[in-house]
Amino acid sequence: MRFLHLADLHLGKRVNEFSMIEDQKYVLKQVLNIIKEYNVQSVLMAGDIYDKSVPSAEAVLLLNDFLTELSKREITTFVISGNHDSAERIGFGSDIMSQAGIHMAKPYDGKVERIVMKDEYGEIFVYMLPFIKPAAVKHAHKEEGIITYDEAMAVVMKNINLDKSKRNILIAHQYVSGADRCESENISIGGIDEVSAGHFKDFDYVALGHLHGPQHVHSENIRYAGTLLKYSFSEVHHHKNALIVDIGEKGEINFKKIDIKPLHDMRELKGTYDELTARAFYEDLDTEDYFHITLTDEEDKVNALALLRTIYPNIMKLDYDNQRTKQNQKVMSAQKLEEKSPLNLFEEFYEIQNNVPMTNEQKAFIEEMIQKVWEVD
Repeated sequence: MRFLHLADLHLGKRVNEFSMIEDQKYVLKQVLNIIKEYNVQSVLMAGDIYDKSVPSAEAVLLLNDFLTELSKREITTFVISGNHDSAERIGFGSDIMSQAGIHMAKPYDGKVERIVMKDEYGEIFVYMLPFIKPAAVKHAHKEEGIITYDEAMAVVMKNINLDKSKRNILIAHQYVSGADRCESENISIGGIDEVSAGHFKDFDYVALGHLHGPQHVHSENIRYAGTLLKYSFSEVHHHKNALIVDIGEKGEINFKKIDIKPLHDMRELKGTYDELTARAFYEDLDTEDYFHITLTDEEDKVNALALLRTIYPNIMKLDYDNQRTKQNQKVMSAQKLEEKSPLNLFEEFYEIQNNVPMTNEQKAFIEEMIQKVWEVD
């Protein structure tokens, strides 16, 4: 059976105040074309479907159109919630939608939902595990002494009655120890959200979401699909693609990556104002792309951002790197404050007030409080 593994669509996301909706529509059309061209039979969507727990109307409509098209084509689809999603919103109407072949995972309640598919080799069991936190698992398994994410995952896996003679797929949204992260992801202090890849050793394929860079972890069969689009300049060198997974008889699995072309790529340019204005005319640059521009002029250019946007209309970031900024041991950014996470801002405030930095335990506690506030929002 041929699957398409997708993850981290982040529908409705804004990057440096630029809406990505049109970019997302553009790549989802490509995904539908890939499904048709390569005869994909099932789609695995591994969380962070939306960018916020309360998504915008545009984001909801975009997902509705995408899932409706998959249903019309009779593509069996599996969708789980990620840490950016509301598990309840993703799971809403799941019983009705499953009748159309669209399986939306409900919030974790102590059991991992299993859907059975069949092909010429027999049954394929697909397990849908939404993003879990220790508190949610502990609530469902009160007898277990759960503190960490890894302990929570161990309990979840222990309670799955896995038939190892069958072909088993797990869809999950967690950070697996050893995987590569980038700045655009929510990073927990001290790796408190890590889970071991060993929990997944009995599955034939593990379709992961959470990390934006496509990669496998400890095994070819434990994979992050990565995002279809670049969502920060830390991803500028990522090669985005759609991941096709062919599962044959037990033990037979093959992968194929299909390039995804963005509506606007992300690029970084560095040089003087005169050099960068000339490059647009003498180099083969798509000036409609999203740019991070670093000016090396010793004197600040008056209205540099507005002037450069007449040539590069989609500049997301403008920095200076010159002798003045180097003496400050940093590159000054016009958007420095906006780029800092709430945790970074609280750390700076704490140190100013107390003249000592926060401990890792304090950071972990504050991050948990921030996550609770976001969930309420």
